Amino acid sequence: MKLAIIGSGMIVNDFLTMVCDVPGIQLEAIVGTDRSMDKMRLLKNNYGIRQVLTNYEDCLKSKAIDTVYIALPNHLHFSFAKQAILNKKNVICEKPFTLNLSEMKELRELASANNVMLLEAITNQYLTNYKKIKEAIKTIGAIKIIECNYSQYSSRYDAFKQGDILPAFNPKMGGGALMDINIYNIHFVTGIFGKPQKVSYLANVENGIDTSGILSLDYGDKKVVCIGAKDSTAPIRTIIQGDKGAIIIDGPTSTIDRFTIIDNQNKSEIVDFKVHTHRMYEEFTEFERIIRESDVETMTNHLDHSEMVMSIVDKGLDSAGISLG
Repeated sequence: MKLAIIGSGMIVNDFLTMVCDVPGIQLEAIVGTDRSMDKMRLLKNNYGIRQVLTNYEDCLKSKAIDTVYIALPNHLHFSFAKQAILNKKNVICEKPFTLNLSEMKELRELASANNVMLLEAITNQYLTNYKKIKEAIKTIGAIKIIECNYSQYSSRYDAFKQGDILPAFNPKMGGGALMDINIYNIHFVTGIFGKPQKVSYLANVENGIDTSGILSLDYGDKKVVCIGAKDSTAPIRTIIQGDKGAIIIDGPTSTIDRFTIIDNQNKSEIVDFKVHTHRMYEEFTEFERIIRESDVETMTNHLDHSEMVMSIVDKGLDSAGISLG
């Protein structure tokens, strides 16, 4: 994979600490604005990136680049991904894929028409610990209740209350608790249980954006609550309750550092099958393989999952009266 990184924010800095461990990825370019030039030059020197670019079109015209990793604010995902696809580049796009289902479907159709790969960077779907949870669920009987709480007070919330609207709380830029952190919970739950029968979102809305909220997913025989908060904090924890036991994940559903299985006699077992200390390693190892092998079947399965998540996001935001973009 001959990769161009689009953006230079926190997620890119995090990504670069890991990517050198993934065989087969060549860092061809980092692309950003003129005001980010000093930062990008530093990243180039520290991580062996071949060139710094401030013109996205130059990146897309380069034959040295076959894949772009879009790590920009949410509202830019669709336009940057669309432009890359039309220039025959494979696209890895940070979560959330787009601001709505319609945009995601358009990207998918364009990728198919242009014979390129399209993937969403959503860590938990690729973690071995997540796959082990899917296996362990069989041991705790019929699932009844799932509760995912990812609540983390945002350093930007104080500024937001003072009227300084940064991207994390800007509805026009696709901000809010559901799109930022609760979406990890949606991916976690639907990756195991599939599409729910009903969706509703009880949100705390300030200035047109959800600063926190409770997403309810009704599966008929099991009920799910996904809590995401940027205006308050609490222990970050997920509990899957069955009639023969429970699975507990201490920490966010984005990392799944390890998990505990508890039976009805209160006997417990701690499980950890981490492949790498960095949460993004397994997904980018798989991305490199999918693109190198042109594995359309696996890509299609992941796109089906991402499409299902975006449909839930649409329903949730609509039920809360929130409009993004």
